[in-house]
Amino acid sequence: MLGIKRITGAADLAAEGEPGSWVSDAAREKFMAAYERAFALWPQPCEEFDVETATATTRVHAYRPHPDGPPVVLLSAFNASGWYPHAAALAKVGPVYGVDMPGDANPSVARALMTPPASCAAWLDELLAQLSDRPAHLVGFSYGGWIAMNQAIRAPGRVASVTLLDPAGLTRLDARFWWWFSISGLASLTPMPLRRHLARWLDSPAMLEPELMTLMWAGTRGYRAEPKFPGILTDDELRAITMPVR
Repeated sequence: MLGIKRITGAADLAAEGEPGSWVSDAAREKFMAAYERAFALWPQPCEEFDVETATATTRVHAYRPHPDGPPVVLLSAFNASGWYPHAAALAKVGPVYGVDMPGDANPSVARALMTPPASCAAWLDELLAQLSDRPAHLVGFSYGGWIAMNQAIRAPGRVASVTLLDPAGLTRLDARFWWWFSISGLASLTPMPLRRHLARWLDSPAMLEPELMTLMWAGTRGYRAEPKFPGILTDDELRAITMPVR
């Protein structure tokens, strides 16, 4: 998700110039209970550990039945819970690492803003260096797609390839996006029989996973996320990406 459009009962975005933060200890505890249930959906055994860099403590989820292959690093806003259907297949290539983005609702802790392009690239470069001595295949969804492209442009040395799923940063958000985003949020609160129909209509299968929906609402209501509205990448910036891109 690219950001949080205000919905009744939702927390505000973080103030301009400030990293994200929890609205209260109780909100964080409620989120973490839902977080544990959501990550139980990942293939097992799934490891969790924190990586320290200059600007953040980053929670990483690792599924690595084939630890000697090239790393596959999964990037998105919010947290890595939604990657669970894909982790096992991607792990056939090499170890899979799901990254909880600092500045969003998750256990990662940002000590500086993560959204400036240069700062984001420096953070991820440090993180990749600690995950593996081999270049990583970056897989980015939505805002995570922008993170992957930004890395390929600004700090490509540790990037083997980039795979983009509905990436941010290629076009401006318009009314259609906000309509879909708002309707999807409201649809996630409907009874399951109706939600199944809405999930197909909105092409949003995650709505059918109660653990993910509970986690999403706990984060939306309990965390003031750092705003994430990346600038549009220019043609010259995109031409600078030299590694394989899908």
